[in-house]
This record gives sequence, C-alpha cells and structure tokens, in this order.
Amino acid sequence: MIISDVMSKNPVYVNPDTSVTDAKALMIKEKISKLPVLDKSNRLVGIITKNDLQKAGPSDASTLDIWELGYLLSKLKVEKIMIKDVVTVQCNEVVEEAARIMADKKIGCLPVLNGDILTGIITETDLFQTFVNMFGARHPGVRAMIELAEKPGELAKIANAVAEKNGNIVSIVTCEGSDVSKRDITMKISNISKSDIEDILNSCNAKILDIRETK
Repeated sequence: MIISDVMSKNPVYVNPDTSVTDAKALMIKEKISKLPVLDKSNRLVGIITKNDLQKAGPSDASTLDIWELGYLLSKLKVEKIMIKDVVTVQCNEVVEEAARIMADKKIGCLPVLNGDILTGIITETDLFQTFVNMFGARHPGVRAMIELAEKPGELAKIANAVAEKNGNIVSIVTCEGSDVSKRDITMKISNISKSDIEDILNSCNAKILDIRETK
C-alpha cells in the first residue's frame, strides 16, 4: 500500500507570518492538530502542532490579564515556535515505512511531498484507518489467528479449502511466529461457518491460536 493512497490530501497549512492566535483558531475550525508551514514559494519550511501552541501560551504564574495575553499571542508568529527540522516522506513511499519512521522518531504525523511540493499529510489516524482496513474489521465473518509452518504452500492449502466451501477470504495479515520456523496469520473469512473453518484449519495442520465470529 502506497502513502498517496491513504494520506490526507490537500492539507490545511499556514505561512510563517501567521499569528499563533490565527493558527490556533484554524486548528479548532478544521478539527486538526497539525499544520504544515509553507513559505511564499509554497515550500515546506516547518510544522506546528497543537502541543506547540499550548507551550507558546502563558504559564500559570503569569500576571498578565486576558487582554494583554491575547495581544501578545496575536503578535507572536508561527515561525517563532514552529518545528523547522521537519521529517517528511515522499508520496510514493510504502505505508509501513511511514509507520516505522513515526514509531522510531516518536512523532504523530509526516508531511508528504512529491519532490519538493507538499501534497498531503499522513497522521496516526490515517494509519489506524489503514490498520482497520487491512484486518477487514468492518466486515462480518470469522476471524481466525493461526500458526503455520514457515514453508511454501501452507497458506495455499487453506485458501483452496476455503474456496471449495464457497468461503471468501476478506483479509490476510501475517507476521513472524514464535520462532523462525513458524508464521502467525490472521484471517477474516466470510460466507462460511466457524465450525467449517475450524475443520479446514485442523485438516491443514494449522495451530488455531484464536477464532471468533465478528459482526
């Protein structure tokens, strides 16, 4: 899956000379928590988050009244508090690489570029949606988590047996098993009963780790 397929396109952005007050109002209006910052040439020069805006606010020990605080924040520009060393990703990169970067760097979003041009932004929410789709979470059926031997043809046996019963495999997600000789597989299967799936898995020498009906 490619980032351009799951990213939020045409993201809302601000300029470096946008006031902190206006940036905050824009986040509230658009119900977002990150804003890319583009210069006059539409080149990405920074990013500002809801957390950055909160840090820019006064401390609890401030003696300024609300009017003075409002005035100061209206004069404070985004360029003074934005993150300038922005981690980005290209639009033709794969989704799992974006997830790895965000996990390793402990960040909640990545501006997406096509060359030097901002074309989108991928956030934790976008990745969660991708996760939901990969597991077929919105499709009714039987969810089975199994352990198979790590060798060619094992998964094909199950797929063929499901097809013979007129079942439909909605999704398959695999990951490393308990050791290098095993592979854990999570499947969502529709149009076939839980008991029939159990029979298929047992006949194919799959170890059933979990199996349940979902709606």
